[in-house]
Amino acid sequence: MPYRPPLVAHEYFVADPPELPVRARGEGGLSAVTAAELVAADGAEVMLKAVTTAEEMLVVQVGVAGEGVIRVRLSQDAAARPRSEGAISLVTPGTYSGARAGVTPGEPIVIDAGALRAEISLAPWHLRFTDASGATVLEQDRGHTDISGRLRTLPFGRSSAGGAAVAFHESFAAAPDEAFAGFGESFTRLDKRGQRPLMWNFDAFGAESQRAYKNIPLYVSSRGYGVLVDSGAPTEFDVCQSTHSVVQILVPDDVMDYYVIAGPTPSDVLDRYDRLTCRPSLPPKWAFGTWISSGFCVDSQERVLARARTIRERGIPCDVLHLDTYWQTDGHWSDLQWDPANFPQPEQMLGELHDMGFKICLWMNPYISHLSPAFEEAASAGFFLKTEDGEAYVADCWHGSFPACGIVDFTNPAAADWFKGLLRNLLRQGVDAFKTDFAEGVPADAIAYNGMSGTDLHNVYTLLFNDAVAEVTREVNGHELVWARSSYLGGQRHSAQWNGDTYTSYAAMGSTIRGGLAHGLSGVPFWSHDAGGFTGRPSDDLYVRWTQFGALSPLVRLHGTTTREPWEFPAVEAQAVEALKLRYRLMPYIYSAAVEAARTGAPMMRALCVDYPDDPVAWQADLEYLFGRDLLVAPMVAPEGVRQVYLPQGRWVDYWTGEVLEGSRYVAVRKPLDQVPLFVRDGALIPVSEQGDTVDVPREITLVAFGGGDGTTEIHDEDGVTVAVATRDGDELRVAVTGPKRVTAVEIAPVAGAPARAVIS
Repeated sequence: MPYRPPLVAHEYFVADPPELPVRARGEGGLSAVTAAELVAADGAEVMLKAVTTAEEMLVVQVGVAGEGVIRVRLSQDAAARPRSEGAISLVTPGTYSGARAGVTPGEPIVIDAGALRAEISLAPWHLRFTDASGATVLEQDRGHTDISGRLRTLPFGRSSAGGAAVAFHESFAAAPDEAFAGFGESFTRLDKRGQRPLMWNFDAFGAESQRAYKNIPLYVSSRGYGVLVDSGAPTEFDVCQSTHSVVQILVPDDVMDYYVIAGPTPSDVLDRYDRLTCRPSLPPKWAFGTWISSGFCVDSQERVLARARTIRERGIPCDVLHLDTYWQTDGHWSDLQWDPANFPQPEQMLGELHDMGFKICLWMNPYISHLSPAFEEAASAGFFLKTEDGEAYVADCWHGSFPACGIVDFTNPAAADWFKGLLRNLLRQGVDAFKTDFAEGVPADAIAYNGMSGTDLHNVYTLLFNDAVAEVTREVNGHELVWARSSYLGGQRHSAQWNGDTYTSYAAMGSTIRGGLAHGLSGVPFWSHDAGGFTGRPSDDLYVRWTQFGALSPLVRLHGTTTREPWEFPAVEAQAVEALKLRYRLMPYIYSAAVEAARTGAPMMRALCVDYPDDPVAWQADLEYLFGRDLLVAPMVAPEGVRQVYLPQGRWVDYWTGEVLEGSRYVAVRKPLDQVPLFVRDGALIPVSEQGDTVDVPREITLVAFGGGDGTTEIHDEDGVTVAVATRDGDELRVAVTGPKRVTAVEIAPVAGAPARAVIS
C-alpha cells in the first residue's frame, strides 16, 4: 500500500527546531575516535590528540570539575565553547583538592575525582567511568552494526553532511534493567527508556507529550550517576530507542562538552549538579500559600476587588491574587501598561488588596503586539530580534489566536534596561511579582543584537528573560520570585515554575504529575500547575481531585481559561476549600521541606526513586510522590475514586484512617471525594499550625505523632530552626524541643500500638 500522510496533521510553529541534515546515500561523514595520544597533563586534566575513522584530528579533554564530577570535551579546537555562551554561561566547573591525573606509560590514564574516576585507554580508544573502588559506573559504547554492516549507533566522534560538520555525538552502554529520568519537564513516563527527548523549548500546546516548555540536558540513572550536557543547542538524547542497549547524545554545537556526575543517589547527583550551576532560589514564604487567578478572561478593577472580598468572606485561605492577560489592553499584549478602561486606578486597587492581606502577581511575556503603541518605540530603538535583512522580526507567537508580535532582544543591554524599566514602574506601584509566560518563541532564523542565530539563542532566551524580571523584582521588592512557564539549564534560580497550558482531564492530571517528577529530578524543586487544568471547565469531581493534588504540591495556583474560583463550583466548594485548609495546617512541614530543597537541591515533590533508588519499582511508579520526606501523596487520577498505590519499603499510615500498611507492595486505595490518598511514614513527627487566611510565621506549633516511636523533626521558618526529638518510654512519648518555636501540643494519631500520651520537655 502506498504511503499516505497521517489524518492528524503535525503541529507546526514559527519557532520549531531546525532538523539535522541527512547525509546523501553513499556520502561519508562519520568521524569516530579510534585512538589518541597524550598532548598535555596538568595534574587534574589531560589533553589528547584523537585520530578518527575519517583520518581527522580532533581534541579530547578530560578533567576533574569538582568532587565526584568529571568533564569530557571533544572539539576541533581546544578553545571551542558552546555557542550559547555568546549570551550566557550555563555551567561553571568546580575544583577538587584531591584531583589527580595519573599518567603511566603503557597503562590507561586515570582521572581521579574522588567518588568518580575516568579510565582512558588510548589505543584502541575507550573511556570508562568507575567509582572509587574501581567498579564500572558508566562506559562508552563502541558502536553497533547490523548484519549488513551498517552502523546503528553513533559512537564518540563527529558527523558531517554536505561537507560541513553538523553534530558531535557520544554513546554510552546501558544495562538491560537501567532506568533514566530527568531531561526537564517532559510529560511522558518518568523512565525515559525507549524515548528520544529533544532539548528544544516548545510552546507545548498542553502537557501530555514529549514536547516540553522546560528542557534540561541532565539525566540521572538508576545505576547511580548523572550526565549533564553543557549546550544551548537542540541536543537529542536517544535513550535506548534506536538500540535497546545504548544511550546516544547528539549535540549540534561547536563542541561536545559533558559532565559525568557521581551519585550514588539522585539527591547526590542533584547536589553536585547545583555546584556546577546554582542552588535553587527559595521563594518568599507567602508564595507557598494559595494563588487564585482571574483566569484567561476579561477582568476589571471592580471584579478583582470583588473576588478578593469574596475570598475573605468565605474563609478561603489565599495569599496571592493573580491577574492574567486582561489587566492590559486587549490586542496590546504584552506592553506592560494597565488597561485604562478596566483598571482606571491601579494603585488604589493594589493598596486595597494589600490591606486585605493579598500579594499581587501580574501576567506578562517578552512579546509586544504590533498593534501596541509600544511596538514602534521598541522597533525604532532596535529592541527586538531581527530578520536577516535587519527588520524587526514580527512573529506569530500566539498560533494565530492574537496579533503577531516583536520579541524583545535581551542580548541588547539597552533593550533589557528598557524592559526592566517598564516592570520597575509596576513594582513601585505595588505589584509583588510577575508570571513570566511564553519565551519559547525565538524563531530559528532570527538574528540577535549580539549576532547569535535564533537557533543558538532559542533555549537560553528564557534564562535571559527570567533573569531580567528576577533582577528588577529583587531590586524593588527584595525577592527574586518569578512564576515561569519556560526554563532551561540552571533555571532553578527562578524560584517558581508551572507546567503550562494543560487540558482539563484526569489523563492530563496524570501527565502533569509525571512532568513535575521529571522536572524535580532535573534540579527544579519549586514547581506548580494549574489546579483544575487550564483548557476548558473541569467537572466538579476533577476540580476537587486536582485541587487536592495542587494543595499537596510545592506551590499551588487555581487558574484556567474559565474561572477556578471555588464558589463557582458550589456542589464541591467545601471539598476543594478543605484541601487548601489542609495545606495551610501543614505549612510548617511544607515550608521546612522547601528550605531543605533550597539547601540541597533535592525536590520537594520527590519521585519515589529519590528516597528508594535501589527499588526498581520506585523508578516506574510515577503517578505518586513523597511530599517532603514523610508524606506520600497519590492523587486520585480516575473518576471512580479507586487506584493502585505503591508503598515503598517500611510501614505507612493512612492519614485519614490510621490504618498501618506494610510497604514494598501495591495496595488498592478507595477514597471519597473529600479525601486525597495520603500516607505518612510510620514514626514520623509532622509539625502543623493553626490554619489562617494567609501564611504567617507561627510562634506555636503542634506536632502530630504517627506511630509514636523515636523520631526527630526539624522545623525551618523565618525565625530560625526548631528541633523536636521524640523518645518513647513505655506508653509515653517524651518530646524535647530546642529553638524559637513553642511546641504547645503533641497529638497522637490513632495508630495501632501508639503510646497513650505525650509529654513535652
